[in-house]
Amino acid sequence: MSNTTFSGPVRSENGFQSISINATTGAVTVNGTFGSATSVTDLTTTNLVFTDQNHPSTAAINATATATAAQVATGFITSTSAAATTITLPTGTLLGAALGASKGTVLDLYVDNTGGASTVTIAVATNGILSTAAADTAGSFGDLTVASGVTGVARFTIMFSSATAYVFTRTA
Repeated sequence: MSNTTFSGPVRSENGFQSISINATTGAVTVNGTFGSATSVTDLTTTNLVFTDQNHPSTAAINATATATAAQVATGFITSTSAAATTITLPTGTLLGAALGASKGTVLDLYVDNTGGASTVTIAVATNGILSTAAADTAGSFGDLTVASGVTGVARFTIMFSSATAYVFTRTA
């Protein structure tokens, strides 16, 4: 979310929408209504998406494993392993259910390996496929490894093509 500060008069022809973000949990609350919506869930069903880049909870995966849907849903996974680690994402069905996903749902997943001593590799599971960009450009969008040390941070985007299937690509 971004904040905007104005130094002069501000005019709105459609009114302003006020929201609050809980600093501890990251939960977004709508103050008042937006049309008929009274919650963020209602807003997302009208194709409005709020993203909070502050990840109040993270998941630590320090050994080769399949990540749970809840771990991926945090949007931020850390690894401090001394050994090479492979993190397999959950199935599209499990992740979709955890996120309440539908076609068009997007989740940015950050993987932080700055505290690790070896490479982390991300793998997709059933109903998870690499995007065309990832398949065509393996050295960038398809780079599924995260180096250790100071450069060991990556962002991946998970885009749902249905409630139970996702497309996966590296975006940073």
